[in-house]
Amino acid sequence: MERVISIPKPTLERLPLYYRRLLQWREEKVSIVSSADIGKNLGIDSAQVRRDLTYFGAVGRPGIGYKVEELISYLGELLGINNVNEAIIVGVGNLGRAICSYPGFAPYGLSIVAFFDIDPQIVGTKIRGHEVFHVNDLIHIVKRLKIQIGIITVPAREAQKVADQMVAGGIRAIWNFAPTRLHVPEEVIIRSEDLAVGLATLSHYLVREDLSERAEGLDRGISGS
Repeated sequence: MERVISIPKPTLERLPLYYRRLLQWREEKVSIVSSADIGKNLGIDSAQVRRDLTYFGAVGRPGIGYKVEELISYLGELLGINNVNEAIIVGVGNLGRAICSYPGFAPYGLSIVAFFDIDPQIVGTKIRGHEVFHVNDLIHIVKRLKIQIGIITVPAREAQKVADQMVAGGIRAIWNFAPTRLHVPEEVIIRSEDLAVGLATLSHYLVREDLSERAEGLDRGISGS
C-alpha cells in the first residue's frame, strides 16, 4: 500500500514556493542547491527548509546540497503537479476571467477546462477556446468529465447553491472566492479566499503604522518643548 504523507499546513504552504524557485533554478541551469540557498532566496530559515524537505524524504548531501531536478520531481509528485488536474470555474465575471487567464497555473498542473455562468449574454460564448455553459448543466458535465476541482467566483448569495451542485457532480476540492462561508461534506476540501478580508487587513496595518508615526512625532514634540 502507498504510504500517505501527513504534512503540517504551514509546511504544505511553503512547498509551492520551493517548487517555483527550483523551476527558476532549472531554467538558469543550476543543478545543485543548498537549504541555505533556498532559504536566502525565499526569506525562510535554512533549518526550516531542511525540516520541510525531510517530510517527504528529501535529504541533501552534507557540504553539497540537493539535486534541483530530483527535488522538482519529489515536490511535483507530492503536490500532485506531475498529474494534470482539470478544473471548472463558475462565474465568468471580471474575477473569473482574470483567474482563467492567469498563466501561472500551468506549471502547477492546473488546467481549467470548462466555464459556467447564468448570464444569457455570456452563456454560449467562448473563453480560451472553451464554451461557457449554463450552470444548470454543471452536474452533468462535471460527472462526464470526472472533474475534481471547482472554482467559485459568483456573488455570495449564489455560492452555496453552486457548491452544492459541485458536490453533487463529484467535485472533491473547491476553491472559493465568494465572500461567504460554504458548508460542504467533510470529505470535500475547501479553501476560501476573501479578498475583502485581505484588503481590510492591509488597511489595518497601514492605519496602525500611521497612528504609530503620529504618536512618535507627538512624543518628540513634547520632549523638545
